[in-house]
Amino acid sequence: MQRKNQDLLLVIDMQNVYLPGEEWACPSTMDAADNILRLLPLFSGDRVIFSRFIAPEKPFGRWQTYNEKYAGINSSRYLNDLIDPIRRVTENGSYPVYDKSVYSLMKVPEAGKAALDVTSAGGRLVLTGVVAECCVLSTAFEAIDLGCEVIYVTDAVAGLDEPKEKASELMLRGLSPVHTHLMTTEEYISRMQD
Repeated sequence: MQRKNQDLLLVIDMQNVYLPGEEWACPSTMDAADNILRLLPLFSGDRVIFSRFIAPEKPFGRWQTYNEKYAGINSSRYLNDLIDPIRRVTENGSYPVYDKSVYSLMKVPEAGKAALDVTSAGGRLVLTGVVAECCVLSTAFEAIDLGCEVIYVTDAVAGLDEPKEKASELMLRGLSPVHTHLMTTEEYISRMQD
């Protein structure tokens, strides 16, 4: 029997630019997407947040250099759009999709508030998406600083390559069990059904 899920699912930046063959390809993006779609039915609509990284319009400091270096990516609507399987579940408005111009999703006020609300109610943040060593890791660290308990779903996160994925897991494993828990999609699903 499935218990009521008090956790908050964060789906970070599952965009076309990370697909195989694109400039920022993460080889396991589609595997991560498949696992995110397996997790989604475990959460009510108000317990899911999607994000997209969109370059800042008025960049400050190093973001100016970023914008110059990646101008082609920044200007491509296709590269910035969510990948098809993720776009299909968000396009009817069932789930919020927030644009952010920094790495951490916690910088989006609505996401930060939702994270604190879930934590106050005894829930945890379930992290998925791309890029493991960048936006996902940054979100994890900021969520931890906010006092949130973080579940990092290892096979629902994609990095630029397997060594970077494993390095991100290693860093978060060092904060376990006080701040983080690492598990696979299957392990999370099984725990929700206990």
